[in-house]
Amino acid sequence: MSTDLQQISIQQQFEELIVADDKLMIQEFLNDQNISDVAELIDENEEYESQIIAHLSIHRAAGVFKIMETNTQKRIIKDLPAFKATELLNELPADDRVAFLEELPTSIVRDLIKRLDPEERKVTLELLGYPENSVGRLMTPDYVYVYEENSVTEVLDTIRRVAKNTETIDVIYVINDKGELLDDIRIRDIILAAPETRVNEIMDGRYIALHANDDQENASKIFKMNNRVALPVTDDNDILLGIVTIDDILWVAEEEFSEDIQKIGGTEALNAPYLDISIVKLVKKRAGWLVILFLSEMLTATAMQFFQKEIEAATVLALFIPLIMSSGGNSGSQASTLIIQAMALGELTVADWWRVMRREILSGLILGLILGSIGFLRIFIWQNFHIFDYGIYWKLVASTIFFSLIGIVLWGSLMGSMLPLILKKLKLDPAASSAPFVATLVDVTGIVIYFSVAYIFLKGILL
Repeated sequence: MSTDLQQISIQQQFEELIVADDKLMIQEFLNDQNISDVAELIDENEEYESQIIAHLSIHRAAGVFKIMETNTQKRIIKDLPAFKATELLNELPADDRVAFLEELPTSIVRDLIKRLDPEERKVTLELLGYPENSVGRLMTPDYVYVYEENSVTEVLDTIRRVAKNTETIDVIYVINDKGELLDDIRIRDIILAAPETRVNEIMDGRYIALHANDDQENASKIFKMNNRVALPVTDDNDILLGIVTIDDILWVAEEEFSEDIQKIGGTEALNAPYLDISIVKLVKKRAGWLVILFLSEMLTATAMQFFQKEIEAATVLALFIPLIMSSGGNSGSQASTLIIQAMALGELTVADWWRVMRREILSGLILGLILGSIGFLRIFIWQNFHIFDYGIYWKLVASTIFFSLIGIVLWGSLMGSMLPLILKKLKLDPAASSAPFVATLVDVTGIVIYFSVAYIFLKGILL
């Protein structure tokens, strides 16, 4: 509540300054706010977003700009005067600059790169040269490095001299004359060591490095498993190229999460804010999966046609087809979502397939018993309280529903849990085994299971 009140107060002060049109006061006011508060002001005052950035000191403007959404960044760069936009791009850390540029059309990227200072242009082009979604696109060349023969006093002098322009000094990197990475040392170890101590006396050789061509999603997992705020990036020859910091990895994790959610929902990843996607592209992203799911559902219709005579002979069975299909689909979707999430978090791998299967067999049986019992009880109550008449063989119908639900929920759980693992084994995206896809597959098999059980219980009676 206090944060909301504070934001309201900041918004009111900003509105008053806008009315007064005192540029100096606006500049002082904005530079006195937290970066996150300025970002909130931009979100609330879209018509003033470029003016807000223009009034900030260039360093703070870059800090605000890099935490804004891509569509907001595009509008700001477009509306800023050319010299101010160039100044802002030059001030951005190299990794944040590249992250912004790779979202723009090639023609615009070429124009913006031409405006950069020669050194910043060189660094930007080097990072853009790495494959899309690789660690190389995330790394920054601004870091503190020292040599193993340096003393702690020399290391501290180096930090004082160059650290102002680096992204972090939490970790200091040790290299040799060839530029090869030898170790990384936490700043606390440097501070706690005696001034005359040599770097090689502090080194333990236990460092973790990313490769420039590694996938960003894999880098996210390494950060999580090793609890690091920054990791070095090397090439095939162990030459230190740059570092990746935790703030960049958090953005990657958010993007991967968004993509997985979209895929689980049965659509291709949008790769851009929803409102920025044209209708044509939005339809293309969704149409593919919808067509596949529609064609899959045709198999359900084919299965029902196969059992047409059974449906005509015992129309009471048709009443429960939606119940049967939805129960199997829901159990499969649950299992699929749980397994995809567990794999994304590194909680299980393909090698755990047998453990997963055993758990899903047991849980599927229990869930099937629960739903089957509810289905049986529903028929029992409706029949005995004369809400609906299922006929003289209502007990057999209820038994059909009971055992069908056990089989279908068990099958749905198994399919939902195994399909992501199979896709992972085939080096495909597990998120592609989306809830709608699993539900559609279970629908087809559910019909077969349902009428097979019905045939066992009702053969010679209703069938």
